[in-house]
Amino acid sequence: MSDEKKYITSEELKKHDKEDDLWISIQGKCYNVTDWVKDHPGGDIPIRSLAGQEATDAFIAFHPGTAWKYLDKFFTGYHLRDYEVTEVSKDYRKLCSEFSKAGMFEKKGHGVIYSFCFVTLLMSLSFCGVLLSKNLLVHMLSAALLGLAWMQISYLGHDSGHYVIMTNRGFNKLAQILTGNCLTGISIAWWKWTHNAHHVACNSLDHDPDLQHLPVFAVSTKFFKSLNSSFYGRELTFDSVAKFFVSYQHFTYYPIMCVARVNLFVQTFLLLFSTRKVPDRALNILGILVFWTWFPLLVSTLPNWTERFLFVLLSFCVTSLQHIQFTLNHFAADVYVGQPEGNDWFEKQTSGTIDIACFSWMDWFYGGLQFQLEHHLFPRLPRCHLRKVSPIVQDLCKKHKLPYRSLSFYEANVWTLRTLKTAAMQARGLLWEAVNTHG
Repeated sequence: MSDEKKYITSEELKKHDKEDDLWISIQGKCYNVTDWVKDHPGGDIPIRSLAGQEATDAFIAFHPGTAWKYLDKFFTGYHLRDYEVTEVSKDYRKLCSEFSKAGMFEKKGHGVIYSFCFVTLLMSLSFCGVLLSKNLLVHMLSAALLGLAWMQISYLGHDSGHYVIMTNRGFNKLAQILTGNCLTGISIAWWKWTHNAHHVACNSLDHDPDLQHLPVFAVSTKFFKSLNSSFYGRELTFDSVAKFFVSYQHFTYYPIMCVARVNLFVQTFLLLFSTRKVPDRALNILGILVFWTWFPLLVSTLPNWTERFLFVLLSFCVTSLQHIQFTLNHFAADVYVGQPEGNDWFEKQTSGTIDIACFSWMDWFYGGLQFQLEHHLFPRLPRCHLRKVSPIVQDLCKKHKLPYRSLSFYEANVWTLRTLKTAAMQARGLLWEAVNTHG
C-alpha cells in the first residue's frame, strides 16, 4: 500500500502559489520549488508566474533534456489526478522531441562566427571614421555604422542569453557581458530579468513588462483601468499625464523609438543599483563601466558639441529600427489580463506574436527574430534553424485553427500604428471629458 500513488486535483494545486509555498506540475507530477526559486538560473519570475499550475510545455520550451534529472529532488509524492494533455500540446511536444533527436538545439551553425566578424568590422570602421577623419559626413556615417553594430551585438546578446553559443557556461557568460554590458551599455542581468518574464507571460498586460510602457504608450484600453503590474509590483497609473501622452501616441511612436535606448540605460542603472538580488552584480557593473568609458571617450574626440550631439542621436536613430521591430512583433497582437497558464502554452504564443516576412538574405538584419512565433515556441533553437521550422509551425497552426500572422515590415508598422491610434482616440475622449468636467 505504501507504493500507492497519491493524488491532488488542479484546484488543490492552485492553492500552492504563495511565496512560501510554490508548487508546479510537470507531466502530472507535482514539485515543490519553494526553496529552488531563489537559485533558478532563469530567475524567480518564470516560476512565480506559473506557480500552482501544470507547466510541462513551458518547462520543455526552456530546458534541455539534461534538466529532467534534477526534478526528482523536488517531487512531493503527489500526482495530478485530472492531468490531461491537449492535442495541441501532444503535437508541440512531439515537435520538440523530433528537433532534439535531430540535434537542432545543439547545431548552431556558423552564424555566430559570422556575426562576431561583422560586428568587429562595423565597429572598426566606425572608430576609424571618427578618429582618422575630420569630415562631418564621415562622422555621421560612422554613427550609422555604430548603430548598426549595436543592433547586431544585441542579437548576439539575445542568443547567448537563450542558449550556449560558446563552448561552455563560462565562455557563454563572457559573451553575455561583452555583448550586453561592455559594447551596448545594457545589462544582461536586466535583459534576462525582463525577457524571461516576457516569454512566460507573452502579451499579458499585467505580467509582461514588454507591454508596460505607461505613461507614454498603451496598446490596449484595458490600461485605462490602472492595472497592477505583477512584474514591477506597482500600479500602472493611468493619470492625466498618461492620458495626454497616450492621446498622441500614434504621433510620438517613432520619435520616442529614436531615443528609446536612453530608457534602457536608465533601467539598467535602476536594477544594478537596487536592493533586488542581481546575479553577477559586480561583473555587470564592471561591464557597464567599460561601456561608459569607451563610448564617451569616442564621442569626445569629435571636434565640437554639435557633431557630438548629432553623432549620438544618429547612432540611436539607426538602432531604433531594432526597437521598432521588437514592438512590431507584439504591440498589434492579441493581449489579455491575468496570470499566464501553463496548459495553453502553444495557444498563448500564437495569439501574442507577429512574424515579419522577409527574404532569406535579410535574415541577418532581423537577427532571426522576424520568426517571432517560432522563437517563442522554441526559445532554445538557434536562429539558423528558425526559417527551416517555420513551415512546420504554420502547418501545426493550420491543423489546430490557430493564428499564424506573418506581415511585411510595412504591414506590421500599419498594424501597430492602427493599434496605437485606436487606444489614443479613446484616451483623447477621456482627456477632453476630464477637461470639460473640471475646467
